[in-house]
Amino acid sequence: MIAEPANNSIDAIRRHWDDAAEGWDAHASILEPWLAAPTETMIGMAGVRLGSRVLDVAAGGGQQALAMASRVGAEGRITCLDISPVLVDRIRRNAGRLGLAAIKARVADAQKPLGEKETYDAAVCRLGLMLMAEPSLCIRSVREALKTGGRFSALVFAGPEENPCIAMLMSTALKHSGQPPRDPYAPAGLLSLGRSGHLERLFRAEGFTSVSTFRIEAPFRLPTVDGYIDFLRAAAAPVRAILAPLAPEAREEAWQDIRSQLVRFQQGSEWVGPNTLLLTTGQK
Repeated sequence: MIAEPANNSIDAIRRHWDDAAEGWDAHASILEPWLAAPTETMIGMAGVRLGSRVLDVAAGGGQQALAMASRVGAEGRITCLDISPVLVDRIRRNAGRLGLAAIKARVADAQKPLGEKETYDAAVCRLGLMLMAEPSLCIRSVREALKTGGRFSALVFAGPEENPCIAMLMSTALKHSGQPPRDPYAPAGLLSLGRSGHLERLFRAEGFTSVSTFRIEAPFRLPTVDGYIDFLRAAAAPVRAILAPLAPEAREEAWQDIRSQLVRFQQGSEWVGPNTLLLTTGQK
């Protein structure tokens, strides 16, 4: 989930994520250790507990739903939403394989009304809200779906200065594709909600109260940069979309250039990619 693709219609975005779904599953073993602590903080801030009914927005591969399943227990329910039918199918299969009947999933664009009011005790969104063209519409839909007193906790990336890996790979991909640099805070980009206080203002504008934001340092640790590049090539759907029009040789040259930019974060026997996340929570 890196940036707005050139063709940003819902159908196009859905296709990009359908194509990348296998890559997310294949790299779960490196993604989950990276996001484990921020995810637990997000779940706790949302107030997820035994018996909770939880809405998981832009659920992606659904790993955060798996993490919540033990918290809500047999009496709880977790409803996962995503625009990708392939990702939704994977959530269903993974939950079924683990015998987690509490987890349900359906295809939905959370920027549209969900048709549910006063239904959920808590809601979460892990690294998805910033990729929406109109995140305020999603925040509005989530608030309508929450019960009074329910909390919504959303994890997003901070700005470009605090996420140099993302800034570098984006500028390099755009250069090779012949596109001009993009405003990192433009809607639907990975860093779009990273400006200080911006997401809090959106929450308050849609009626949430007791709004707060925590900054979370979440460095991506791997033996070498190649593991990160492998993940990007397999699962970073919008980056792949930016480079897709290039001839194979030109596309490979772009990936090698991205690698050369990111290898600077190698620290001896470990590659440490700086990442800073923002966790905003509000109450209905």
